[in-house]
Amino acid sequence: MLKKKLAKSAQEFDQRFDAGEDVHDLIDMSKAKVIHHGKKVRLTLDVAESLVHEIDDIRQKIGVDRGALIKIWLHERVKQEKASANHRK
Repeated sequence: MLKKKLAKSAQEFDQRFDAGEDVHDLIDMSKAKVIHHGKKVRLTLDVAESLVHEIDDIRQKIGVDRGALIKIWLHERVKQEKASANHRK
């Protein structure tokens, strides 16, 4: 069996993946990590209707659901705050 030619860059890898090429042989799974984020907790937020409409406009443009978009934004903000706190120490 011929070994696949490795991608020369992440961009080339992404292009090959997006083109539907089987890239399993190009990935070193021994270094893969499974991250378990623990038990999920439900949050209920009251926000202005106008803000919900603005969020919905954004999510429709990028094609995700409202909850997913808010989770991504919260995750990004927490990472940003942690990085900022680490720089202040």
